[in-house]
Amino acid sequence: MIRPVSHRAACTLLVCCSLGACAGSTPAADSEPSLEAVRNATERFRDVNVALAEGYIRDPMNMCETAEMVGRPAEYGVMGVHYFRPDLLGITAPPNPRVDGTGTHTDFLQPAVLLYEPQADGTLELIGVENLVFIQAWEAAGHSDPPSFQGQVFNRMVDDPGTDLDEAHMFAPHYDLHVWLYRENPRGTFEQFNPNVSCEHHQVATANRQG
Repeated sequence: MIRPVSHRAACTLLVCCSLGACAGSTPAADSEPSLEAVRNATERFRDVNVALAEGYIRDPMNMCETAEMVGRPAEYGVMGVHYFRPDLLGITAPPNPRVDGTGTHTDFLQPAVLLYEPQADGTLELIGVENLVFIQAWEAAGHSDPPSFQGQVFNRMVDDPGTDLDEAHMFAPHYDLHVWLYRENPRGTFEQFNPNVSCEHHQVATANRQG
């Protein structure tokens, strides 16, 4: 997920939250959209400038997330670069020690997170979408089971203090789910990492980044 942020970046997050409704959104209705409907609803985000105009911001650390970063086998693949909406995540605080929030938004027609792959020319290609909800907020809203989408239960992400890794990526305990709509994933549509995604051109994208 999104990587640790500096003090300056943390302030940016808080400013962004103050401009949005950081209380988070309520869970989606019982009737779930199809994958085709989600694709149709998010197609416009192929242009990252559209995402920026609608309130998405780039992960302040501009990380291209790989499986190896969290101790997973390299062959699992990559997540890519994350762009997110602070209001839909309900972010209340930057890492102190962890990013926390009140978000319970699960509507994939308006995903809280967009996933991009850096390209050789420095542009970004949309590869998938994601939703993330904080466990404490989810349970406070009266839910006893994790959220799910199309029969797929969200991943439970909680750091294990007994390891040197940070399994929750500097986030408070949360659930998340990736949907690889724009890049085929041989491991599965809802897997966290995609071996068909690459961070090879990330440094080029950093020098010529959009957003």
